[in-house]
Amino acid sequence: MKYITAVIQPDRLDEVLRLLEEKEVHLVTVSNVLGRGRQKGISEIYRSHKEAGSLLKKVKLEIAVNEKFVKPAIDAILEGAKTGHIGDGKIFVMDLLECIRIRTGETGGLAIG
Repeated sequence: MKYITAVIQPDRLDEVLRLLEEKEVHLVTVSNVLGRGRQKGISEIYRSHKEAGSLLKKVKLEIAVNEKFVKPAIDAILEGAKTGHIGDGKIFVMDLLECIRIRTGETGGLAIG
């Protein structure tokens, strides 16, 4: 089991979610976050609104998947989030030691679904 965290541009979210759905990755948690990376203090234009450079609006996706869905999930995020410009985001993949479905008590890969 793996836990995938991706930080992407807000305007790429719908496309990433569509591609994840195509790859049969359905369980996704999405949060609005603030952050910065290489662009540091550089302002950027987002939907014709100039954003201050210190912390920029981003979207964080958190996805728990079984091994066979790791590559399809990463491929979907890469394809949907990539614009080729600085600030496209990052993907982090970590081992997931345990998952427990609260309703049934199922554990491991069964709990992920």
